[in-house]
Amino acid sequence: MASSRDRQRKLARAKLDRQMARRAAALRRRRRIQAGVGSVLILALVVAGSAWALGAFDSEPVEDTATNEVCLWTPQNTEGNSNLKDVGEPPTTGLPVTGVRPMSITTNQGSPISVELDLASAPCAAASIAHLASQSFYDNTKCHEITADGAVRCGDPSGTGMGGPAYSFYDENVPTAPEASASPEASPSPEASPSPDEPPTYPKGTVAMIANPPGANGSQFLIFFKDFTTAEPKFPIIGRVTEGLDVVEKIGALPTVDNGAGEKVKPEDDDVVIQSLTVGEPVLDPASTADPAPSGTPSPEASGAPEASASAG
Repeated sequence: MASSRDRQRKLARAKLDRQMARRAAALRRRRRIQAGVGSVLILALVVAGSAWALGAFDSEPVEDTATNEVCLWTPQNTEGNSNLKDVGEPPTTGLPVTGVRPMSITTNQGSPISVELDLASAPCAAASIAHLASQSFYDNTKCHEITADGAVRCGDPSGTGMGGPAYSFYDENVPTAPEASASPEASPSPEASPSPDEPPTYPKGTVAMIANPPGANGSQFLIFFKDFTTAEPKFPIIGRVTEGLDVVEKIGALPTVDNGAGEKVKPEDDDVVIQSLTVGEPVLDPASTADPAPSGTPSPEASGAPEASASAG
């Protein structure tokens, strides 16, 4: 029979074994926790490194003021004015403000005219034209005027120069007036001739809005078929022709007759008809386009034509 001392030794040994087992189990748990934490940290470092490589931690660029701009569409009174056509209004926010947007104008005068609308400089004009095009607003309308400034005027379904949608919007990108060259003996005047070294205010191929009154733009636009320089710019530039400028020049060469208002600007015999006008999706990659807005690059043959007032529209 075992002595009491032997029993105490066995109990103490068993107690020690239990303590060692608990310590071993606790150690295993601690190691598993540490391994899990280490894996999480490694994963976090991998994710953070990938995000850093992709530029997630780069400082935010200065936000373009146009991204905060809300386009304001001012309702027009359509009562008793059959020249205005109500097709709703474009969105006011969430509009693209970088890159360009392609526009295609198919007329009865030849191949389509391709245009790039400048989203950075004229986002509201681009949004308006895109909205109107989606409503077939421009389809089967006439380019009713060939202006003395060297532009074809289009976009009025009424063909009167007074038509448009049931809203208007403000100017966005009117060029700055060029520096005037005045002789020492001549006193400066608003009509002083711009310096011959200055680029044309509206280079050939420029697309611009035209409104009556100025600043209340609707649907009417100009496509310049020759360089036009003026000391008092008033047409907001919205884009430029990229293909089909020869068609615009062909239209610009048509003979004109009196439009009934004492101005010889109406195309004679041949009606210039926009059969369809479409606007594509925005192209937001700046590298895919070059100079989306007319930059006024001077051309050796550009001549500063004297300003002729455009008729209201």
